[in-house]
Amino acid sequence: MDLQLEGKTAVVTGASKGIGLAIVRALIAEGVTVFAAARTVSEGVPVRADLTTPEGVALLAERAGDVDILVNNLGGVTTTSMRAGGFLDIDDDAWQRTYDLNLFATVRVTRALLPGLLRRRGVVINISSIGARAAFPPVDYGTAKAALTNLTKALAEEFGPRGLRALTVSPGPTRTANWADPDGYAGELAAAAGVPLAEYLAGVPAAMGITTGRLTEPEETAALVTFLASPRSGNLTGADYLADGGVIKTV
Repeated sequence: MDLQLEGKTAVVTGASKGIGLAIVRALIAEGVTVFAAARTVSEGVPVRADLTTPEGVALLAERAGDVDILVNNLGGVTTTSMRAGGFLDIDDDAWQRTYDLNLFATVRVTRALLPGLLRRRGVVINISSIGARAAFPPVDYGTAKAALTNLTKALAEEFGPRGLRALTVSPGPTRTANWADPDGYAGELAAAAGVPLAEYLAGVPAAMGITTGRLTEPEETAALVTFLASPRSGNLTGADYLADGGVIKTV
């Protein structure tokens, strides 16, 4: 299927690894010029910037100019929150860092690029999480992602009449460094449980109720994002698409 993306321009944040890098590669394969924003060098047109700062966002907006597609992928569980024993262990500074990373950076990037997106009748795709729908720990991450999902719906409603589409993709456990690296999120959980990482990962599908029996691959989520970014999905907006292998059981 021709996704009709040849010649379009995109910004992808958090673009140097995992789902973000897979999205960059998928869009490039469809003929999109991708400004890949991250603190480290990525593929595409790399923009090295800390998007948790206004200065980093301004640099990205200046480099990218008007774009057709914005994928806000930047986010993640901070180390402090990852190691917290629960709600009472997460202090104000940890909450602030989580929201800077998972919500406020997206707010700033979207605000900076929105005028150009409106001129081009573009699309914003925000990468949320199943943590927005269920009370998985840590609580600060889940609430930040819930706010991101709400923001996406609000953007779709306010700017839809002017041609903007806004959508959310919510991954579940995905085979990225967060889950495969001993120093990542799963590594922390495995250490806390006192089991080797490989053994812990083998038990994740059953423990989390993953219907397909396996973690999602980053390329699978990237394929969904690429389709949603394309004119082929031109009447889809305001929706949240789960990419979780069936973890969320509610209708």
